[in-house]
Amino acid sequence: MLLIVGGALALALTAGLLVAGCGSDSDDNAAQTTTAAPPTATTETTSADSTADLPQGGEPVELDPADFTTKIEHPYWPMPRGARWVYTSDSERIVVEVTNRKKRIKGVEALVLRDTVTQRDGGGFVEVTDDWYAQDKDGNVWYLGEDTKEYKDGTVSSTKGSWEHGVDGAYAGVIMPAKPRSGLSYRQEYYAGQAEDAAKVVSVDAKVTVPFGTFENSVKTADTTRLEPGVLEYKYYARGVGHVLRTTKDGGGREELVSFSK
Repeated sequence: MLLIVGGALALALTAGLLVAGCGSDSDDNAAQTTTAAPPTATTETTSADSTADLPQGGEPVELDPADFTTKIEHPYWPMPRGARWVYTSDSERIVVEVTNRKKRIKGVEALVLRDTVTQRDGGGFVEVTDDWYAQDKDGNVWYLGEDTKEYKDGTVSSTKGSWEHGVDGAYAGVIMPAKPRSGLSYRQEYYAGQAEDAAKVVSVDAKVTVPFGTFENSVKTADTTRLEPGVLEYKYYARGVGHVLRTTKDGGGREELVSFSK
């Protein structure tokens, strides 16, 4: 999954490696400071909790198209039309944009998000991916697949990691639960041998600082994948903005938000 949204570029995570995930990250060179409003995330669990039965592992899931919308308004994963996020890592620049396009997947209409990864040194494309999302009636944001193209010397070199819900044994997952709470785990995507990402919420009150700003009460997840058992990533989501930071367990591999516009 992409570093931002889930797919071939991201390192994804499993629930058993999460003990070290309760700290927060900071950056002394933040460009601005933004304090988020109190989160809607909760630490309580009730039988009526709409996130209590999220997909796990490779279990099949059937989606009712009548339950879904492309109007994605989750406070920690907002997708207004035309929104644009720009991230940088040591070697790459990632631009994520909400398009006006839609894709119908097993009857579910999904919104198309375009991820474009280029080399920071002025080189060409690294990867271009279309990701497909929809929000269910309970408020969970579902990830229904991706069409990814990796580039080498200006030409497409691989489409590995591409998948679509309902095709060749692939199943959709949840990219952001309706009500994040500490300890909640869920599958993000499943396509055996190519996309097996999972996440676990480790905090709903994390503080995080990136060049775009400082955010309180952020959702922090630990992400793993069965395809790379030793890899552990942490991701942070700020209210009203979405994904703001990805880092690895040892603090390396930092990818941070530098700009966001609606």
